[in-house]
Amino acid sequence: MIWQIARADRWRSCLLGGIAGMLACMLPVTAVRADELIMLEQDGCAWCERWNKEVGGIYHKTPEGQRAPLRRLDIHEKLPSELKFLTKGRYTPTFVLIDKGREIGRIQGYPGEDFFWGLLAKMLERLPLAATGAANGVTTIK
Repeated sequence: MIWQIARADRWRSCLLGGIAGMLACMLPVTAVRADELIMLEQDGCAWCERWNKEVGGIYHKTPEGQRAPLRRLDIHEKLPSELKFLTKGRYTPTFVLIDKGREIGRIQGYPGEDFFWGLLAKMLERLPLAATGAANGVTTIK
């Protein structure tokens, strides 16, 4: 009877270990968001400071900011491994919309608040429907 209990415990451990292993294999290797707006900036950039003043404080509260959260990167720093596909360019600020490891579009420079929102809206229209937020509970932009 004791050997039957030990055998059942071993069987349960093997089963649970196998399930955990299968689930771990299903997880993505890198954590790339479905959609994200990358801002390449640098210290002393007057246009970056202007964007921060006019848009930076409210961006995360907007539908656009909910759909494509902002991620700031210094243009002089090494890119994170999940963004190796990205070409940095020379100008700051540069805004790059990415979806599942590929570039959807970019805005080089900051042409002012009105132009920024219009250009960003055009880029967001190019996102695949699955990335519009319907799958993750975020309202889509129309």
